[in-house]
Amino acid sequence: MTVAAATLIPLAEVDPALVEELLDRAFGPDRQSRTAYAVRDGVDWLPALSFAVVDEAQLLVGTIQVWPVALTDDQGRRHPLLMVGPVAVVPERQDQGFGQALMAAVFSALDPQAPLPQVLIGDPDYYGRFGFTAAPTQKWALPGPFERHRLLVRADNPAVLPERGSLGPWIA
Repeated sequence: MTVAAATLIPLAEVDPALVEELLDRAFGPDRQSRTAYAVRDGVDWLPALSFAVVDEAQLLVGTIQVWPVALTDDQGRRHPLLMVGPVAVVPERQDQGFGQALMAAVFSALDPQAPLPQVLIGDPDYYGRFGFTAAPTQKWALPGPFERHRLLVRADNPAVLPERGSLGPWIA
């Protein structure tokens, strides 16, 4: 897929050091202290659902990672989810459609026969256009501070999600 003179590729094809540099530029060097990192601590991102955007000069301009997480309900049952993010685009290339292209790549890579709900911590106005909402997450707990209105979920049938639970890494 080509976007604005750029190409989407599997994230696994990108040098991890370049990914870390891009994430630092997009979110700051203190990004790893954010709660989202604690939610996915101890698990690896999913190569089949994680992508990068390189521009016409083959420079990395954006990435998206997807992680296996679970919502553990009050009865101790674990409900698998996919945590989307970080969605990162270098500051000088933002507002050029790269984030939308990365989100579209993830959605097209999801198994249509068994799409797991997706969760993220992000801007409700931006991610709302992709079907993410905070309504089902209002009584969910995370392993650190977060703004409740920014905990968003996207699901074919949000009614199947537990009303209460604690979000954390999916460790088999």
